[in-house]
Amino acid sequence: MKILISALTLLYSTIITFISNSFILIHNSPRILYYIIPTFIFINIFSGTSIIRNYKKSKICLHGTILLLCFCLSVIFSIVYQISLAFKTIPNNYITFIWSLVFCIGINLFVFWNSIICVYLTSTQLGFKLRLFGIIFGMIPVINLIILFAIIKTAIKECFFEIEKEKINKKRHKEKLCATQYPILLVHGVFFRDTKYFNYWGRIPKELQINGAKIFYGNHPSASSIADSAEHLKKRILEILDETKAEKINIIAHSKGGLDCRYAIAKLGISDKIASLTTINTPHKGCLFADYLLKHIPEDIKNKIANAYNSTLGKFGEKDADFLTAVSNLTDEYCNKLDSEMPMPQNLYCQSIGSVMLTAQGGKFPLNFSYRIAKHFDGINDGLVSEKSFHWSENYTLLKPTGERGISHGDMIDLTRENIDGFDVREFYVNLVYELKNKGL
Repeated sequence: MKILISALTLLYSTIITFISNSFILIHNSPRILYYIIPTFIFINIFSGTSIIRNYKKSKICLHGTILLLCFCLSVIFSIVYQISLAFKTIPNNYITFIWSLVFCIGINLFVFWNSIICVYLTSTQLGFKLRLFGIIFGMIPVINLIILFAIIKTAIKECFFEIEKEKINKKRHKEKLCATQYPILLVHGVFFRDTKYFNYWGRIPKELQINGAKIFYGNHPSASSIADSAEHLKKRILEILDETKAEKINIIAHSKGGLDCRYAIAKLGISDKIASLTTINTPHKGCLFADYLLKHIPEDIKNKIANAYNSTLGKFGEKDADFLTAVSNLTDEYCNKLDSEMPMPQNLYCQSIGSVMLTAQGGKFPLNFSYRIAKHFDGINDGLVSEKSFHWSENYTLLKPTGERGISHGDMIDLTRENIDGFDVREFYVNLVYELKNKGL
């Protein structure tokens, strides 16, 4: 595949270089435009788009990356050509050189802006910082080249990763690794909602669906008590079972969502509707620093924050948001008390999973900030929840980082859509669901 992409890049860059330096040829033979214009349009719309099929954003990102490489090669050869043309036309026919130079710059600028916009809009790995540097330093010589090469390097790495991902999924397509007997319910944590335009679970659901999974979402409030969230989830579970005609459901719950589900199973009489419960980075024993914050932040500040949150969510249709109750339900004292009231469910498979960061720099904001606070009160943590709070069932897995970065609370749900070296979050969930399938669930 790398050879194919390299060949296409060389081919397209050769054509773009020819077109951008064809002013004299066009001037002498205008009919050539019948060939140049369609070719130029084709390259700027379709280059590289047939290589990736299932990931639309990655398809556009690869298109932009190939064009960026074409732009760089075209500029190099165009500079050589225009300099040689200058020696031939100046001073006797400098008008020809000027028009040729303007035409060349215009063509290359069109290719550049087409490519950079495609990459900026679709790359998940560029990040805010590199995008911002590109905008700020884009007109500063030398620095702009360094940033441009950094953008190209990042985009190429991302595209190759997605191509390999698609290749793996194509090879195992018929196996339907994630086609479990019972549908999958993904349950989000606190302060988030399941929405069409902001998927809490990042690229995970699509990856599971490509591999045969039936995915549903909790659609419960972003901030409310564990008891209230559990009531919403019970209703949602019964809706899904009625819709799918399934007898049971598999639940994968992140953060507070794990507590909400445990409550629904233990106290709301739906244990016979659940085939399995997997909790991801759930604070089963609470968070000590949550206790500290609630006790030491002045009441007026807490109320202002809570009112601002509740009123903002109210404007988006969530009338029952309760910021302070949601936070108080995550304290060490409350969670330990609740944990003792919710015995291990019988006749359903349970497992708990956690991860840790090694340094504050291992997480994106605000987890890089909260990591230090959580470490002070709770020790090793994922940016929010301590390692000792993850462990719940007999089937417990702690994901240990292979490098210096670690795996944060947000990384476990692909919150930033970052490809982490040593941890493919999408493949992790494919394997997780595959294990459920192998257990007949």
